[in-house]
Amino acid sequence: MMRKLQTIGFDADDTLWHNERFFKLTQDRFEELLSDYTDKSLLHDRLIAAERRNIGHYGFGVKGFVLSMIETAIDVTDGAVPGHVIRNILDAGQDMLAHPIELLPHVRATVETLAQTHRLVLITKGDLLHQERKLAQSGLGDLFQDVAIVSEKSVSTYHTVFSRHAGGVEAAMMVGNSMKSDVVPAVAAGSWGVFVPHDLEWDLEKADPPQSARYREIADLGDLPPLVADIG
Repeated sequence: MMRKLQTIGFDADDTLWHNERFFKLTQDRFEELLSDYTDKSLLHDRLIAAERRNIGHYGFGVKGFVLSMIETAIDVTDGAVPGHVIRNILDAGQDMLAHPIELLPHVRATVETLAQTHRLVLITKGDLLHQERKLAQSGLGDLFQDVAIVSEKSVSTYHTVFSRHAGGVEAAMMVGNSMKSDVVPAVAAGSWGVFVPHDLEWDLEKADPPQSARYREIADLGDLPPLVADIG
């Protein structure tokens, strides 16, 4: 009899390794740089609005974040932002791109265990070169049979990626820390969706959980192998 679950998709940032905390540290640094020009809470809202506007132009990742910070700095200072502030923003972006990879708890053991019984697929958004570099540095690359670095995670994304593997979308599971990108569209596509909460959540990735029998939530990736075994 065909196994109910054959393919497991993993998100990368803040599911397998730390990521959002570096964005948060950089945003705090950005707010300090512009503290003489506007209130920090207002600056936060202006930056989020810029990121929301710019996703369609720059996509996800550090480079788009840096450009949105520069745009916000220009806007809140009415074009008077000093050159040294722009230089500091660019330096902060370089620091983010160069930061070493640190795996989250239970990641290596879980991925190694599940790779013995299932096809593993990495499905992540972000800059192509940066995501490839992070995967290489993680030491997990050889455990994934497929890697998809995409501009957006939608229902059609999961149909396309999971259809490349035996059993298709109905025999697949997507695991990630973003309800909006990793869980909701995967479940809508017909796969299982497993939410792994992270302490830091980007404002643009918030969403309500799906009302579906194929939705699950676990505390961390250490709980994933038993869940996979239970599903089949």
